[in-house]
Amino acid sequence: MNEYIIFMLDDTTNRSASTNSTLWAEYISALRKSGQFDGGSSIGNGERHRKGEPAKAAGIDVTGFIRVRAASMEDARRFLIGNPDYEAGGSVEIRELPKD
Repeated sequence: MNEYIIFMLDDTTNRSASTNSTLWAEYISALRKSGQFDGGSSIGNGERHRKGEPAKAAGIDVTGFIRVRAASMEDARRFLIGNPDYEAGGSVEIRELPKD
């Protein structure tokens, strides 16, 4: 079983649906029932740092993440179904966590 992180990006076309707490509760409940959900969180604003340079605003607009286990990238895509950001027209990224 591989591990994946699904990142939700701040570009939804329907903010009220993507932030609806009832929709998120239903989605997280479904993920828990799958037995392949390993947590997640919303993500606030941040800073980007580089030694010797002043801090800048964080570079990408990530609003949250979900960690799941799946047999393949194709299998991980099924966790997009019901995701309030994805369903509201927002972009998500699925990234595999290497086993090293």
